[in-house]
Amino acid sequence: MADGHSTPVLGIIGGSGVYDIDGLTNKEWRRIESPFGPTSDEFLFGELDGQKLVFLPRHGRGHRIPPSELNFRANIDAMKRAGVTEILSVSAVGSLKEELPPGTFVIVDQFVDRTFARTKSFFETGLVAHVSMAHPTCSRLGDLVEVAAMEAGIVCVRGGTYLVMEGPQFSTLTESNLYRQWGCDVIGMTNMPEAKLAREAEMCYASVAMVTDYDCWHPDHDAVTVDAIVKVLLGNADRARSLVKAVAPKVTGRNTPCAKGCHTALDNAIITHGEVRDPAVVGKLDAVAGRVLK
Repeated sequence: MADGHSTPVLGIIGGSGVYDIDGLTNKEWRRIESPFGPTSDEFLFGELDGQKLVFLPRHGRGHRIPPSELNFRANIDAMKRAGVTEILSVSAVGSLKEELPPGTFVIVDQFVDRTFARTKSFFETGLVAHVSMAHPTCSRLGDLVEVAAMEAGIVCVRGGTYLVMEGPQFSTLTESNLYRQWGCDVIGMTNMPEAKLAREAEMCYASVAMVTDYDCWHPDHDAVTVDAIVKVLLGNADRARSLVKAVAPKVTGRNTPCAKGCHTALDNAIITHGEVRDPAVVGKLDAVAGRVLK
């Protein structure tokens, strides 16, 4: 387990293609047990130029698990137990803006959470906490990702709102147009409650949304072929690997807790009085909230 004072460890959550990085050494797949149940897969531990990395295939290797059935709590809890201090989330999305064509990367800074079938907090009856989600991603980590993308020659837009839908079906045309009216930029199914749980676990979280196609609002949407989407997906995976290689050494430089408060998010969040806290709930939160529950 780690906190903000620990040596930075970068966790990557995304598709399997992201992990095949040239130069990744000391590779080892390991299962991390969590009191919140099974994780999506084993975790791949490795080092890149001395920076420790931990990878998790979000949907499991081979893409076995649909978005609504992901055990987000187990995944984030296990990341914390693995020593991860900052998380880079990479995910495929549809574009809600003409100016964000397929192949574009968006460093997300806001979310609209439209999911409804997922457990969204580590805290429950017996131990209540409320963390701020006004700024749901870490701008410090986002800055590092932006610079890394520029150095890697990746077309990347800084800032954007990610509409997280429940799925697994895609949007209706009316829904897609509604989300555009709301000012959303991209749409996907995976970053919530992932970002909320990362905040509760006091880890920095940055999200890179990789556009694969336009959502159904676009007049050319129905003409998009599977071959075209696969071509974009493969290109995005190549760029995602380049991004990870570029951002890893930048994470190494942190020697104090995140100045944006990510590593101290629980300082004033827990509401339940000590004498009435449920010991069973407290026990499950030894990794997520151990820093403030000691």
